[in-house]
Amino acid sequence: MDNNHINEQAFVGVVAFFAMVVILLVDVVTGILGRELVIKEFIFDGFMILTLGAFGITTAGKVFTKKKKEESEDSVE
Repeated sequence: MDNNHINEQAFVGVVAFFAMVVILLVDVVTGILGRELVIKEFIFDGFMILTLGAFGITTAGKVFTKKKKEESEDSVE
């Protein structure tokens, strides 16, 4: 939706980041208890790539939008 105040890419990035943090904390706790947490490496890598991608798209969008606004303001003056 274009008429809301929530950035969807940032929201997906935050959710993926918190999922990654929860997995890491569970891994540390199970390691302390002497058990092995079996998580496939590609699942964790997927959360990491999703987080970096979502935040990267959001940041790039803000940078390019800001540049376009500055250019349009300069051309108006």
